[in-house]
Amino acid sequence: MIEVEVHQQLRAFLREQGEPYWPHHLTMARLVARALRLGRSALIQAGAPSGYHGRYRLSYLMPLLLWHEPAILVASEAVQQRLLMVEIPRLRQWIVAKKSIQTGDCWPDPEFQGLLLTTPQAWLSDRLYQEGRFPVGILTVIDGVDDLEDWTRSLLTTRLGSQDWNDLMQCYPDQADEIRDARVQLTCSIFQHPVNPYDRYLLEMPEQAVLEDLYQTLLEDRATESGQQDANRQAENREVDTLPHNWQALQEQLASRDQLLWTEVARPQGQFSLHSAPAEVASVLEPVWAQQPVVLIGGALDLETDAPTFRQRLGLGDLTCVKFSPDRQHELIQLYLPDGLPMPNTPQFQPILMQEVRALLNATNTAKQGLTVLLVGDMPLKAQVGSMLAAEFGSRVQVEKTCLDENGILISGWEFWRQHQAVLPAPHLLVITTLPLPSLEDPLVAGRVAHYKRARQDWFRLYLLPEALTELQRAIAPVRESQGVVALLDNRVNHRTYGQQVLTAMSPLARINYVDASLFTQFEGLGARD
Repeated sequence: MIEVEVHQQLRAFLREQGEPYWPHHLTMARLVARALRLGRSALIQAGAPSGYHGRYRLSYLMPLLLWHEPAILVASEAVQQRLLMVEIPRLRQWIVAKKSIQTGDCWPDPEFQGLLLTTPQAWLSDRLYQEGRFPVGILTVIDGVDDLEDWTRSLLTTRLGSQDWNDLMQCYPDQADEIRDARVQLTCSIFQHPVNPYDRYLLEMPEQAVLEDLYQTLLEDRATESGQQDANRQAENREVDTLPHNWQALQEQLASRDQLLWTEVARPQGQFSLHSAPAEVASVLEPVWAQQPVVLIGGALDLETDAPTFRQRLGLGDLTCVKFSPDRQHELIQLYLPDGLPMPNTPQFQPILMQEVRALLNATNTAKQGLTVLLVGDMPLKAQVGSMLAAEFGSRVQVEKTCLDENGILISGWEFWRQHQAVLPAPHLLVITTLPLPSLEDPLVAGRVAHYKRARQDWFRLYLLPEALTELQRAIAPVRESQGVVALLDNRVNHRTYGQQVLTAMSPLARINYVDASLFTQFEGLGARD
């Protein structure tokens, strides 16, 4: 069987090459091989970061290269480059059979029996819009499904900017005045919204009414010109044929309660853009999974092995679910979680936070070892922390920069750290000021929460908390690899019912009640990761 061959080949390869330690290589390789043989879908939580350096990738590459039938591997362009330049050449030197490997955004030809590497955007676009570029029924491995929901929502997002207004006036030159008036009304209304850190706002009912009136005007005028006032159905069909694509998509989405409608503004330029995206993607993804067997691989997707929350949000039915846990001996972190700090939403939080941060930095100063990272999700607080620390520690402090001193202090938001942690040195100390719970001040977060409320669902347990736990596990992954120190300064972990879930997500860990220079001596000689 393919499982036996994969096990033997991978075990011999790992022994010969002296691969970095990961205890689940052989188990995961057999699971993927079994999925190939049976054509049965599976969801694998690797328990390791799914970024550029994902250590588990040898575990699915070996069965894919040994399998005698065609397969598709969906991965980001950065991961594809890593596979093509590093992992695949080494495996192909070891494996006798030479399977054809190609990259592209469509299936090469009907006779192709090799492995095709493609991007999530290309594969999802084909499946969601039925473009016919990839055949059905071919087993597909999707790497990095931590981001699958975001990939899907991004593809389904309609965006209208300045050029779209010009295109609309070209299609309806006789209604140019009405189109300009609608644009002016929207501009005046949108720019009256109070400034927020995100520069975006949900479209309110009066603003949606402006768009609906504009569509109605264009529809009626087109019907008059065509002499079809007596046939509303014909007028609607005519309108669909003449509206530019983005405007047609927005019209279809405008009346749906399952859509998020928002605007993003560029205040210095006095411009805005309109956006529409589905509040949930499960309903559109559910038919996709029936078209072929899939092996979905991510880092940490859900606290439960059968991933009920993740599967619900992605429209996944019954499938084999496996969850690998980090190894306690090699991936344990030291967690400093002080009690008695003010809650993050109180005025007392910032000054006490700065006291704790200064004490932690003084401990690392004594050790003089490696990078320190402070994760600050609140945008105004991030700027304030950066300014105060720069005044004390000088050029060592950088706010969201990748050019850092050997003993630098990086002040970062969650998104920046997620995007750049693979190319930065593993921090000897990671300070988390607050849990990465999505902020209800973000209009898009508020819109999705409103969707859960309308459906009478638990928006905190199904949306905010899973998002925070996933972000948290991805953020601490580099520290886990070096068994460093994480300082979590959010006292809600000690006093909220979900605190135990946070600790479970961060496990394995060892609680410590103080931080001093002795904790960092183990980092001596550590440099940037390969």
